[in-house]
Parts: sequence; C-alpha cells; structure tokens
Amino acid sequence: MNGLLLSAVGTAVTAAVGVLAVGIVVFAIVWHFVQKKRGKTGCGCDCSHCGGCCSCPSAREKGAPKENK
Repeated sequence: MNGLLLSAVGTAVTAAVGVLAVGIVVFAIVWHFVQKKRGKTGCGCDCSHCGGCCSCPSAREKGAPKENK
C-alpha cells in the first residue's frame, strides 16, 4: 500500500513540474510578443554592435544608417 501511494505522489509531482515548465515557456513567448507589440526590444537598441540593426525600431525612427561590416 505504501508503494502505491508513493508512486502516485511521484507521478503527481512529475506532472506538476512538467506543467510548470510548459507554463514558463508559454509565458516567455507571450511576453516577448507583447513587448514587441509595444515597440520595446530586449536588446537595448545599441545598434553599433548588432548584426540586425536594420530590424531595430528605434534605429529606423532616428534615421540611423545601417552599418555594414
């Protein structure tokens, strides 16, 4: 009887950890798109060292030229 109870608790804990991990990933993806929709980026818009400076919204707004290295 103890073995059956411990097995069920172990399964419940494993399922809870899995659901929590999936929730964190989904939250991160949704948060990324919400921030992008607001016009905020995660890079800080320091385009002097960025390979994707042409896709940076603040660089386009300021009229900064593209850097080709």
